[in-house]
Amino acid sequence: MDTLRYNYAQRLLLWLIALLVLGLLAVGSLLGTLGFEGLKGLVGLEMTNQLYGYHKTFGILLLALMVLRLVLKRLFRSPPYQPPLTGLERAASLTVHSLLYVALILMPVLGWLGTAAGGFPMQFFDLTLPGLIPEDKELSKTLFGLHGILGGVILGLILIHVGAAIYHWRIKRDGVLRRMSLF
Repeated sequence: MDTLRYNYAQRLLLWLIALLVLGLLAVGSLLGTLGFEGLKGLVGLEMTNQLYGYHKTFGILLLALMVLRLVLKRLFRSPPYQPPLTGLERAASLTVHSLLYVALILMPVLGWLGTAAGGFPMQFFDLTLPGLIPEDKELSKTLFGLHGILGGVILGLILIHVGAAIYHWRIKRDGVLRRMSLF
């Protein structure tokens, strides 16, 4: 067992979440930019409804996977950095990771609440989940506005995270990337 790496389940979960987040950000940007009517004019009503349904489903899946990720983080110790990070690197890493965790949990919650406040069904595959809050169109607009802003924040955090990974891989060459690599 490699004690300098996260266990395989944690590594697989990270990459599954990463792919899911990138897909959700891409589709969410499309939905936010074009809106329902704009998207309907571009791809038709059926495809528009499917895209919204998939976005909701995979958003809830992201929420569940992030909760699982937190549980695994509590159950298993993080492997040590070898060589150790500098104090600034540790602080930056903790800050970006913490903000990503909070944002990736808050994002689907805001989407769920915005959907409920908009009076729309919250789909998870073929299930309709409870709305959580009563219909309130103005609140829905506010929640979806925050949902969109948080998408931009998440994208910024991802860029910082990827930039740091490239820095450790290509410049420092310190093996940090190996902790989470699948192979």
